[in-house]
This record gives sequence, C-alpha cells and structure tokens, in this order.
Amino acid sequence: MTHTSRPARRVLISGASIAGPALAHWLDRYGFEVTVVEKAAAVRGGGYAIDVRGTAREAVDRMGLLPALTKAHVDSRRVTFVDAAGDEVGSLQPEQLTGGEAGVDLEVRRGDLAEVLYTPLRDRVEFLFNDSIATLDDDGDAVHVVLDSGVRRTFDLVVGADGLHSNTRRLVFGPEEPFHSYLGRVFAGFTLPNEFGLAHEAVMWNEPGRGAVLYAHEPSDPVYGFLNFTRDTPPFEAFRDPRAQRDLVAARFPERVWHLPRMVEAMREADDLFFDVVSQIHMPAWSHGRVVLAGDAAHATSFISGQGSSVALVGAYVLAGELATHADHADAFAAYERRVRPFAERNQALATSGGSAVTPVTRQELEARNALLRDPEAAARAMVTASATEGRAVHSSLELPDYPRAA
Repeated sequence: MTHTSRPARRVLISGASIAGPALAHWLDRYGFEVTVVEKAAAVRGGGYAIDVRGTAREAVDRMGLLPALTKAHVDSRRVTFVDAAGDEVGSLQPEQLTGGEAGVDLEVRRGDLAEVLYTPLRDRVEFLFNDSIATLDDDGDAVHVVLDSGVRRTFDLVVGADGLHSNTRRLVFGPEEPFHSYLGRVFAGFTLPNEFGLAHEAVMWNEPGRGAVLYAHEPSDPVYGFLNFTRDTPPFEAFRDPRAQRDLVAARFPERVWHLPRMVEAMREADDLFFDVVSQIHMPAWSHGRVVLAGDAAHATSFISGQGSSVALVGAYVLAGELATHADHADAFAAYERRVRPFAERNQALATSGGSAVTPVTRQELEARNALLRDPEAAARAMVTASATEGRAVHSSLELPDYPRAA
C-alpha cells in the first residue's frame, strides 16, 4: 500500500532524554501535534556533564535556551592524570583534550540539559511517562501504536529517539546486533560522596586498557565515578544481572592504590549504577515507511567521542525543519539523512581514529602520554595539534540550514 501525500501532523516520539525533547521543541513550534512516550517515571535528573559544542551550540541558541544553559554551565577547569601508584603525572585544561573552545562551549550536567529542554514543553506537549511502545503497525497511511499500558493510538509518524538500545529500532528494523559496533570497552558509572576535596575538575588513573575517573562539579555535590576497561567481547551475560555487573567490574580493579578501593566499594553500593558497553550504531538507513530514528538510536557516537548529545541536538533541529518544509514525509526523511549522516559519521570517527590520551590501551601508549604530561609545554602543543584541532573542525562541520516557518 502506498502512503498518501497529505502533511503528517501527529507525531509520536519515543524517548525523553535529549534528542526526543529537542525534536518535540521544534515540531511544536512548527505546529505539529506531538506526543512523547518515556519508559522512565520522569525526565531523568543528575548525571555526568556533557559538552555542547560547535554546531550544537548554534542549535540551542536558536531554541532560545542559551541563557538557561549558560547559567547551568559547570565550568570544569582541570584534568589531572595519576600513574598506577596514584602519584600525579600532570594536568591539562579540558579543552586541550576535547577540542572545545574555552568560554564558548557549554558543559552542563546531562540532567540539567534534559530539564532545560523539557520545562518549556511540559504544558504544550503530551508526555506519557512510565510507558513504552509495545507494537507498531505502519499501514502506509498511518502508524497504529499499542503501548505497554494497553493504550492504543494512531499517529502520522513515529520517531525512535530512545537511545543506543532503541526499542523502536528493534520493532521496525529488527535486532540490534547487525547495527551495533562494539568498541571494545565496558564501563560503570555511579556517584559517591565528595570525600576527595575535588571541585570543577577530573582526576584520571590509568593502567593499559583500564581507567578510573573521579569527576567533580561543586564541592558540595556528589562526585561522579567511572570505571572502564577493555574486553574482547561484550558481557551480554551481565546486562540483566546487576550483581554480575558489579562482580565483573570489581574483578578488573583489585589494586589497593589511589582511590580504587573506595570507588569499587561505592560502585557495589550505588543505587544509580549505569553499566554498559562503549559502542556505536551504524544504520544503512535511518527511516522505514513512517518511522524514523534520531539521536543515539540512529547514530550513537559513543562517549569516547564526547559528541553524542551535540549530534542529537543538531539532528533534531534538521529533522523537524525538513518535516516542516516538505509535504511528503519520505522526502523529509531523505533530506534529514542526507544532511546529518555525514556530520554524524565524522563525529563517530573521533572515537575510532586512533589512540586516546584518556583511554590508552597499550603500555607504550600510556608511557608516551605520561612522558608528554611531564612536560606541560610539549603536552599542550601535542594536544592542540593532534586531537583538539581535528575535533574543533568536526564539531562545526555542519552549517545549520534556515527553516523560516518556525513560529
């Protein structure tokens, strides 16, 4: 059955993290009827800080959210590296690692970004929390949806903005495995009390293929702990077993040096443990019929790139603009993918283009990094010429189109 050419105005978005609310913002401004369904009980607060750089900063400025995000800026000032014994090796400014621009880029807690996106929408857009899509039936003219709660609704379009392990993608495109590119790392994130005297900084411990990070905002806030390590295959057996996750991570950090024992203890006790693999999503196409993917569901870049949220914000702007300026959703989906895919792929490449100062894999990489850090001037020159310049160019490599019909 062929679809009709009438404008598609009723849109269901699955996912209320970053891409979903950003897309809802623009679609609402263009006059679409928007519903957002989210499996969590509310927009998730807290979380580690993320960067909004380059083209993404322009996107949030056009949303009118720049003042609120500037106010929420956490202002990290230093990244310090320690060796296997816990002794300081050297420090860098965050921008030297990320390719960002001090005083221009925004660094905000993930939860603060989600809240800033959600707050203006909560009285304008329908949000269905504690629910998820159970089935989709795209008959060519509309998409008939049944939610886990039993609610049955019909929409013109459905957008999967539900993350790396997207349920929408699974329902429409099939199992995740063909699209999942595992980058060989496992991580656990959690919070713990700031017993370390840290403020506006991160401290990183490394051994080849393993890393531990303490990341602090304000001195009175909890510290974010991260433990990550290389592994040849994803630990599928641990994904549904929190005890197995904790045991797997603890076994990789047995040393009684630096703050590792306290971090392992906190990881075991944490009620906010986030355990996952470092991966990307590579899709041959981002849409099928009346269903389209956005954000990590379409093109997860992995946290190593530092660009997941920024690419999601840019993609949401473009997808909404193309839907607003094309009568046929298929044309809009094609234009969206044509514009955003090269940008997403360039940002994905930041995570796979070679060794990392943050996650050295071999003893040689680690020793070379530490030797550089012991010479601050040499370290600054190396970082600027290697990762920072390349990253800055990629972060701004898409120029936002103008979509003049936004209200």
